[in-house]
Parts: sequence; C-alpha cells; structure tokens
Amino acid sequence: MPPTPADHTAFAAQALSRVRADSPLVQCLTNSVVTGFTANVLLALGASPAMVDIPEEAGPFARIASGVLVNLGTPHAEQRSAMVEAARAAASAGTPWVLDPVAVGALPVRTALARELLELRPTVVRGNASEIIALAGAGGGGRGVDSSDGVEAAEETAHRLARETGGVVAVSGPVDLVTDGVRTVRVANGDALLTRVTGGGCALGAVMAAFAGVGEDRFASTVAAVAAYTVAAELAAKEASGPGSFAVAFLDALAALRESDITERAALS
Repeated sequence: MPPTPADHTAFAAQALSRVRADSPLVQCLTNSVVTGFTANVLLALGASPAMVDIPEEAGPFARIASGVLVNLGTPHAEQRSAMVEAARAAASAGTPWVLDPVAVGALPVRTALARELLELRPTVVRGNASEIIALAGAGGGGRGVDSSDGVEAAEETAHRLARETGGVVAVSGPVDLVTDGVRTVRVANGDALLTRVTGGGCALGAVMAAFAGVGEDRFASTVAAVAAYTVAAELAAKEASGPGSFAVAFLDALAALRESDITERAALS
C-alpha cells in the first residue's frame, strides 16, 4: 500500500529532526544574488553550508558533501565548469544533488548548461513550471526567473522528466508538486511573501539537498523539504509586516520549527 499524505507528513517531521541531528554538509554552487541568504537558511535549519564553486575544488568537495546544489542563476564561465565537475563527481560518488535550472529556456548559455547537467541524472530537479517545461524541451521558458505557466500545466512534463532522469522533480508554485514519475504529492503550504524575497526559491533547492543528504528515499525527502520550508514560511508571515521583516522572521521560523509544527500544519495531498 503506497504511503498516505499522513505518512509523508510524519516522515517530514522526522526528517527535520534528522537534519538537525546530522547537520548535513551542503555544497552550494549557486548564484551570486542569493549566496548569503542560502547559507543562512541552511544554518537556521541546522545544516552546514559550503559555497565551494570553483574548478578543481568543486569535484573533490562533492565527493565528501552530504548533498550538492547546482543553481544556474548567474552562471559565469568558471562556475559553469565547476558545476559540471561537481555534478559528475556527485554522480560518481553517490552524493545526492539538486539541479535548479533558473531562467532556463530563453537564455542560451544556461539552457545548454542545464541540458548537459540533466544528462548527469540529478537526484532532484527543482524549478517553477516554466523552467521545468523548458528544461524538458517542451516550452520556451518564463519571464526571466518568473513563471508564465501554472503548476498543473507542468505536471505531465514533470512526470516524464522524472522517469527519464530516474530522479525527483519538484515544481514550485502556490501549491507545490513533487513527483518521481510514479508517486505524486502536492504541498499546499507557504506564503506569497516568499516570492518577494531574493533567494526565496533558490534556497529551497539547498534545503532539498540537505534533506536528501539524510534520507535514502529521495522522493519522501524532497516532500519533507518542501513541507518544512513552506510551513516555516507560513509561521514567518504571521510575524511579518512586509518582505524585509519576513526575511528575518523566516530565518527565525526555520530555526524554531518543531516536528509538531509540521504534523499540525502540513497540507499534503
């Protein structure tokens, strides 16, 4: 019998405790706009960030990291080489790694890089609906980092992409969708203020890498990461008066997040 939403909620609560107990080392090859916020999100959650993103260091580090994030937000030439190096090393060493194909589709350099990285079979692909559709070659992308498609429009593409990579695909939106091509879970938590803070989406990819680093079931771990992250966003929004105070409150909410917050608030289906 397949796991129920209640099973996934219970797993998410336990996964949060395991992240804090194990403090997974997360290598982040991410964009220059969000580096500090991403590191602070991981620290607040209880993980350990490492922004190792230059050639000749990225590969060796990926072999010892608990999880790796490859985010294509600002892919300068040196970092592009490091990303491929890290992804190859992670795949070889069995390190789970997350591909976040930021603004893929309309922009040629990152689109070519994303397709090359996709061939290395990421553990998780995370993006908005337009990015997922474009990565699969079924569309031209959104408006820069913003999606022009709804999550449901990307569902079939996400299923196909997951089957082709043998991994998990997470589509972010008002209701997040996570699939491994067979199982699908929707997470209806979060708050719109997440979209008004730089790094709100990008840092989620790092959190997915952290959760993947402490759990063998990558699908369940990805669902857990989304649930923990979006429940914390809801709690932060209660304390915030706008984007600036939300960013601070969000870090505090992640640090204070309890298993009971997830079991009581997670809206999974």
